[in-house]
Amino acid sequence: MPEIMEIEEKEAISINNLNSLHISSIEDDDDDEEEAVEIDEDGEEEEDDEEPVILGFVKKPKYPNSLLRHLFPSKAGGVPAWLDPIDLPSGKSRLCGFCEEPLQFLLQAYAPLSNKESTFHRTLFVFMCSSMACLLRDQHEQWKRHPAKQSRSVKVFRCQLRRSNLFYSSDPPKCDDTDKPLCAGAALCHWCGTWKGDKICSSCKSARYCSAKHQVMDWRSGHKLDCQRMSISLQTSESMHSNGGITLEEITKVGSTALWPEFEIESDNECEIEAEASEHKDSSSLVSKDEMDGINSVMKTFEGDDDKKSWASFQERIARDPEQVLRYSSNVKAKPLWPMSSGRPSNADIPKCNYCDGPRCYEFQILPQLLYYFGVKNDVDSLDWATIVVYTCANSCEANISYKEEFAWVQIPSSA
Repeated sequence: MPEIMEIEEKEAISINNLNSLHISSIEDDDDDEEEAVEIDEDGEEEEDDEEPVILGFVKKPKYPNSLLRHLFPSKAGGVPAWLDPIDLPSGKSRLCGFCEEPLQFLLQAYAPLSNKESTFHRTLFVFMCSSMACLLRDQHEQWKRHPAKQSRSVKVFRCQLRRSNLFYSSDPPKCDDTDKPLCAGAALCHWCGTWKGDKICSSCKSARYCSAKHQVMDWRSGHKLDCQRMSISLQTSESMHSNGGITLEEITKVGSTALWPEFEIESDNECEIEAEASEHKDSSSLVSKDEMDGINSVMKTFEGDDDKKSWASFQERIARDPEQVLRYSSNVKAKPLWPMSSGRPSNADIPKCNYCDGPRCYEFQILPQLLYYFGVKNDVDSLDWATIVVYTCANSCEANISYKEEFAWVQIPSSA
């Protein structure tokens, strides 16, 4: 996984150093391509064969503009920083397959691959329906092999660009106020700020919406009043800045309360974190030795119960860095860390790429800790998952579509 670009870097970054600041491919050997789709059938993981893993941690952005699209961020919550800002997913691809409501932005990971010109910029976007009822229905749908039409409540899109493209400079960002995209993006929904605004308010002729429902929600939440104020402001635009009139930028903040809170995702190598922790052990450690001994003791009591043993093993691994929300590896031999033994996909359960018919391989997984940072309540019907595992085209193929849909496998807690 390319490492996350440090926004606070004030000096110009050379072209040679750009890719080193991102999650870079650990293994580019084409001979390993077939291994990319080898999924552990029995759930046994060999510690000696583990591949390097990059961990993602969320933090509040240091600067207000640090998550803009031309800085190629990795982020969670808020609105997506679309890589291709114009040709966005449209139609039913942006809707939940069950309730048919627009999906909500979960996170994006900027993950360029250095072995192909077409993946100089590459970002993976994850969206999901916020309804737990839809996620439960999704559980049955993901097991269907080769359906004519698959309905999902969790969707992943891959977008990639060459170094020379229509949207961004071929030079690396300077990370100062001089950085600008080469063109404006598509007009987005005034309510969710996520999807392209195909519908327009008939009154103010300015606010756009991705769906009729979002237009109604925005109208009821305050756009009815803002719409009238905007009309007045537009008629007296010359005095807008002197009389405190409302601007379109201010009005677009109305719908932000419906989104998950926005975070920047920082990355670090799991092995380096653990090596540093072992050198600086102290009583302030988040997970004490007694707690680790307790986890190991519990694991021994689960002999014969594969799900409980797998869950205890999962908890023990996560407890080493309990604030992690994402685990990433571009190594073709990498495997996800499964919370439960049952409900794991086999090779045949992971569909081939929709565009090149090639195999898909594991790239990253999202952990339930993200729900804590999003402030999701722990109610019976609240959104919950054990892990979301993302599989992408092993060739990161090109196609005549900007956002290529990939595949997500979701495990939910057994009690859900």
